[in-house]
Amino acid sequence: MTNNSAGPDSASDFFYRDLGGGRYESTAATAGPWSPKAQHAGPPSALLGRALERHEPRPGFRIARVTLELPRPVPVGDVQVAVRTVRSGGRAELLEGELSAQGRPVMYARAWRIAAAPGDTPALRPLAPPPELPGPQPLHTMAGAHLDGYVSAMEWRFEPGGGFDTLGPGTAWVRQRVPLVAGEDDTPLTRALTVADSTWAVAFELDHHRRLVINTDVTLALHREPVGEWFCLRAATAASPDGSGLASGTLDDAAGDCGRVVQTLLVAER
Repeated sequence: MTNNSAGPDSASDFFYRDLGGGRYESTAATAGPWSPKAQHAGPPSALLGRALERHEPRPGFRIARVTLELPRPVPVGDVQVAVRTVRSGGRAELLEGELSAQGRPVMYARAWRIAAAPGDTPALRPLAPPPELPGPQPLHTMAGAHLDGYVSAMEWRFEPGGGFDTLGPGTAWVRQRVPLVAGEDDTPLTRALTVADSTWAVAFELDHHRRLVINTDVTLALHREPVGEWFCLRAATAASPDGSGLASGTLDDAAGDCGRVVQTLLVAER
């Protein structure tokens, strides 16, 4: 269960209110760091993930991978969610979701829901365990950013010397302070999706003040169901002249490695 105690700087006690019929009211807590009028991609990604999980669920199946496409900013306001099955088979099915605002699509999702692996499947290539969860930290600064929405609605604990304004590969433990939808418990998938879009922010290595650096997508792949509230993101960025950026991260929970996150970065002159 998510810790429902909002911090002193939180804009709301939840990210969304369910209005029925696939419509949701977005609160100020969804606002991203670049504008109080545009949502951080984490909460709407999780809202689509919630809809995908609830769409014609099948016993013994789990959502193993979700890719979110971000064609335009998601405004803070009412949004509509729709999901459909693209292809369904005996052991795997492809799902598709769309989030719209003001009558136009603002986010797409595609997910593979597959049969769970047999219980005797070996655990392969365990990674080094994540660093221990640091103690409580004050709200981290982010130069020129709007901090009163998503940034404050999450709890951040960076490794010593780290933070949003520290260039280089990064490691941070993160959890939600507020639930995704008012009156509901979050699921392992929605908690992971709420965090996943922060991968490239934890791994700031390109100067996003001098250049325009923005992600066009986020892919989350989970080889098991996450446990607990806390996630550890260990992230780094690759980039090439005449190419693009690529942020990638390992996602851990209290039990260790549970998945990967990959994001394409548009890099351009301002």
